[in-house]
This record gives sequence, structure tokens and C-alpha cells, in this order.
Amino acid sequence: MRIPALLITAVLAAQPASAADHAAELIDAAVAGKHRQAANVARDRYRHPAETLAFFGWQPEMTVLEVSPGTGWYTEILAPMTQPKGIYYAANFALLADDLPPYGERVQRMFLDLLAAHPGVYDHVVVTELSVPQRVTPAPPGSVDMALVFRNVHSWMRAGEAAETVAVLHRMLKPGGILGVVQHRAPEGRSVEQMKETGYVTEQHVIDLMQAAGLELVDRSDINANPKDTKDHPQGVWSLPPSLRGCGGIEDTAQQSACEEKYRAIGESDRMTLKFRKPA
Repeated sequence: MRIPALLITAVLAAQPASAADHAAELIDAAVAGKHRQAANVARDRYRHPAETLAFFGWQPEMTVLEVSPGTGWYTEILAPMTQPKGIYYAANFALLADDLPPYGERVQRMFLDLLAAHPGVYDHVVVTELSVPQRVTPAPPGSVDMALVFRNVHSWMRAGEAAETVAVLHRMLKPGGILGVVQHRAPEGRSVEQMKETGYVTEQHVIDLMQAAGLELVDRSDINANPKDTKDHPQGVWSLPPSLRGCGGIEDTAQQSACEEKYRAIGESDRMTLKFRKPA
């Protein structure tokens, strides 16, 4: 059954009302935080952070592992949420690694600059590393209540590391721990090569990948769905905001503007939102 995007209370109905209300208050406060960058706040309408984290069942005492936080879009929200009682591991690039690609160094330095800009918000964030097969312990094994994967599965597939990475996350999770996945969603029937090329992955492929590692599907939601996304763009998912690569190479300013407006009218990608659990 698919859960409507705005019914946070219904999503958390299995928990005591007081716990659900308290978690929702903390999530809302973090989303409304003054430390957040304006460009990130503008994307809330596409990424639905409050509804997404409520659907995954976040609670304030949890140990949370975010995989590849990039420049810190979700870090701005997860850090204040976990500060009072929880632990937050941000598993990003290894800055001094010999195998770090140039974009990885740029992203990691931007992430560290973000943490340094607001020490009162981020000084408890535990920055770790995850890149198989070299760095495979982003948190103490068996310590994580909730691992979060936001739009990373296609990158693992492109690198040929999907199964190994999911196995790492399975090992980090406690028995009963939750793995939350948000991923660009392809129409069923697309080949693996098409998924790698476009960044869109089928729901069934993600489910099969997680189940092969020993995780069970708990629920799915259309919180992050976008029916306007036709998923047939020339540069795959990167044609859409925020990248807008589908308009690259256009020299005429008016045509460039019209192209970008076309993709902005679509919005960000159609995304699946899946909740998995490590069996107790």
C-alpha cells in the first residue's frame, strides 16, 4: 500500500502518539532551521524531508548512518535532529585517499566547510568513510538503527559496487535496524545498462538488491513521486533540476532559457521511497 505524502501521523501510527509527535516536532524544527542554505530550502518541495524521515520512522535516540552525504543537503537536517540524544555518522569520501577522484575531493572539502561554518549545529557529526572494497566500516558493525541512502544506488551500479555496498550496510545495521532508500525511479523493464546510463533504477531492481543482502522490504511510499517526469531525457536524470545538463551546449541565450524552463516545469526526478529492515 502506498502512503500519501502528507500523512505523517498515519506513517507513525504504530508508535505511541507522544513519541510520534515528538519526532515530528524535531524533524520540523530541523527543516525550519536558520542554518540551512536558501538553495537547499528551495528544494524541500521536491525532496519532502519531513515526510520522508517520518515515513522511515526516525526517532531521536537513534544512531543514524547517512551514505554519501555529498555537500550536505540532508546533513543540514539530520545534524540538529540527532544532536540531543542520537549519533550521526556521515560516510563520505576519504579526503586523503590515493584513489579519490577529483570531484570527490571537491565535494568532501565543501562538506567539511559546511560543518565548520556552524560548529554549534555540526560539532557532533562523526565524519567517516565508505568506499568498497577499501573502506568498509563507516560505523561500528551492528550499531546503526537507521541507514539512509539518498539517490546513490545508480552510482553504486555504475561503479560495479552495488552488492558489496549493500552488504556493508547490512553489517552496520542492528538486528531490526532500518535502511531507508530514495532513488530515481525507472519504468519496469529497463535494462541494467539503461539504468546505469540514465540514473533511473527500477523499484524491483532495488528491492532485489536489498533482499539479496538479507534485508526485508517493510513498506514503500510515493512521497517523492513526480508524475510529470517522463524519464526519457537526453542526459538522463541529470537533464532535470538541479543539474539541468539536458540544456548543455545550447549557444543561443533564448533557446537556453527556454530549455531550462521546460525542465524546471517538470521539476526534480520521480523517486521511489522504500523502507527495508534487517531481520531481528
